[in-house]
Amino acid sequence: MKFKLPTMPLYIIAALLFGIKTYIVYRFLFNIELENMMQEFILFINPFVSAFLIFAISVWFNKTSRQMKFIRYTALFVTFIVFANLVFYRQFTDFITIPQLFMGSNMSDLGSSIMTLIKPLDILLFVDAAIIWYLSKKQEAELAVEYPKSGKVFALAISLVLLAGNFFLAEMERPQLFTRAFDREYLVKNIGLFNYHVYDLVVHSKTESQRVFADGNELPEIQDFINENIKVVEKSDKFGAAEGKNVIFINAESLQHFVIDNQLHGEAVTPFLNSLVTNEDTYYFDNFYEQTGQGNTSDSEFLVENSLYPLSRGAVFFTHGGNEYHALPEIIEKESYTSAVLHSNNKSFWNREGMYESLGVDHFYGEEAYEVSEENSIGWGLKDKPFFEQSIKYLQSMEQPFYSKFITLTNHFPFEMDEEDTSIDPYNSNSNTLNNYFPAVRYMDEAIEDFFGQLKESGLYEDSMIVIMGDHIGISANHNKAMSMYLDKEEITPYDQVQLQRVPLFIHIPGDGNGEVISDITGQIDMKPTILSLLGIEAEDDIYFGNDVFSEDRKEYIALRNGDFISDEYVSTAGICYNRQTGEPITSETETDTETENQDREANVCSPIEEKVEAELSYSDNLIYGDLFRFINFEEEE
Repeated sequence: MKFKLPTMPLYIIAALLFGIKTYIVYRFLFNIELENMMQEFILFINPFVSAFLIFAISVWFNKTSRQMKFIRYTALFVTFIVFANLVFYRQFTDFITIPQLFMGSNMSDLGSSIMTLIKPLDILLFVDAAIIWYLSKKQEAELAVEYPKSGKVFALAISLVLLAGNFFLAEMERPQLFTRAFDREYLVKNIGLFNYHVYDLVVHSKTESQRVFADGNELPEIQDFINENIKVVEKSDKFGAAEGKNVIFINAESLQHFVIDNQLHGEAVTPFLNSLVTNEDTYYFDNFYEQTGQGNTSDSEFLVENSLYPLSRGAVFFTHGGNEYHALPEIIEKESYTSAVLHSNNKSFWNREGMYESLGVDHFYGEEAYEVSEENSIGWGLKDKPFFEQSIKYLQSMEQPFYSKFITLTNHFPFEMDEEDTSIDPYNSNSNTLNNYFPAVRYMDEAIEDFFGQLKESGLYEDSMIVIMGDHIGISANHNKAMSMYLDKEEITPYDQVQLQRVPLFIHIPGDGNGEVISDITGQIDMKPTILSLLGIEAEDDIYFGNDVFSEDRKEYIALRNGDFISDEYVSTAGICYNRQTGEPITSETETDTETENQDREANVCSPIEEKVEAELSYSDNLIYGDLFRFINFEEEE
């Protein structure tokens, strides 16, 4: 008598294969931080829980052919979701959100970037789907199931019990996970990629309805929070330091602080920007943080113009470009300033044309305003040097005083460079992205130096304040091994990763003579009140979440979009509270060397600031989702 193993239903085989594959992706292809064995266990079980729930739906199909068809197409679909998130994660160290699916018009401009993110071995992700496809065709009768109704209900009940168990463990490990979900990594780590996408869909539906039910009654509470925690009454001693001057703002693509005053192959990476740091007319901020979300450059623009936070999901330029705002260009227009954005890319990218109208920008000089050819363009478009050269004529034609923003392109992932434009050799590491970053940064440094010369020749230099700001990081956490090699560190810790979110901020005021390096904790949220203060413009009734960077009476922290924060004493990230000076985690035994030294060490010293950060981000989101500025008549208040 032959012993025959019982045949396992195909939906269980599919769930097991998919669960194993997804766990491998979680563990080895996503850079997910695990702090203890419980997190490891939750990360291991959640793909199996999700897969069983998804594939168990097939038992409700009575016809074998329909059951098999559901399983094979589902296996292919969910595999594609994993693949899409993996490709996205390689660039942004983040997971796709529903709003980003509506940003497909950007894809045509991302072609070369996306291709560099797809690896040949990615084909292995589809092996289990191919196996399921084969089995569903060749062994249809053996692998199908025909449960009675009670069996179907039981399969569903088991799925829901497993899901509830997963959520219970996740809530134990991360209390208030769903109400404090600024960080998508926490959601994926605790409930899985697919449950995260379901959660994201629910949140998207909720936020879309927020505008419909908003009536303006939400504003007093927000204003009270700002008055109590953010607004500064006293003017800084730099108030009016650039009164009447033009503002020339350079959004420096992907420029990070770590290259400033640093070397490669014995050469300065950014010789011109280094010279600005010590220039008597320049204020350089070496603890200035980018605070963008998924909108990258467009998010940095949003921060600068509004002193509001970008959204945690998608790009506010896309999702809420039609809202009413009280932006910087609109405010300074009342002081006779004209405004313009110069960027040699198409006007639909990030919905710039629509959003600039909402922000009150007078002119947008886009791709059609420039002479772009194969010789003077690379990667994302016109190279920075010809971009600045061709822009001078537009500056000269503007009515003064003006506020102009330049958005550079060359130092953009994947950091492609023509040999004739390369004046420093690439780095040598396992990351081509980091290797090629240095020549691209050097090129931008040279382009900005040339631009300063052109401003002087045009006669605009002396009458202008020039601001240079890095818009967001260029090197993601996926290149931490190479980054640790360059920075001569054993590893990049979560604390180090926050420090790498520092970007340069230069405020150059010709003739000022009081320039210095300022190490106060500052961020992009501060740019609007800072520029207004330097121009001597008061906007007392405005709603914003930043402070003048020169003010002595500033709030004590800078919030990042994912809920992390940096203060004078602490850095909070990945659920850990660090001493900012030493980079060491603060535990019950850690000496903090602060006035709180005698407090209960078991209490999280970061908690009070975390609560303010959570409130601040939430109030900013409410202003955007509810389109609350439509209920304020700033004309009347002024």
